[in-house]
Amino acid sequence: MTKNEVKEPQKDSKANPNADSAGSGLSKLFAETKSELEKVVWPSRQQLISESAAVLLMVVAVATFVYLIDALYKAIALKVFQ
Repeated sequence: MTKNEVKEPQKDSKANPNADSAGSGLSKLFAETKSELEKVVWPSRQQLISESAAVLLMVVAVATFVYLIDALYKAIALKVFQ
């Protein structure tokens, strides 16, 4: 091949994701999703309950803290601006 000759790009079905039909793409998506979900290590019922309780406890604690800080600022603002 000389310098002036240009190679035609080879058509690769992987290079163009739209080359597949919509049905095969959808079935591939579901197959890969199922494969990935089989790899997940699911928590036991006891782990799920204890970790959910910990999250709820932290949400209540943070909400209470924010409420108390808000009440403090409100009390200070009422003293200053009245």
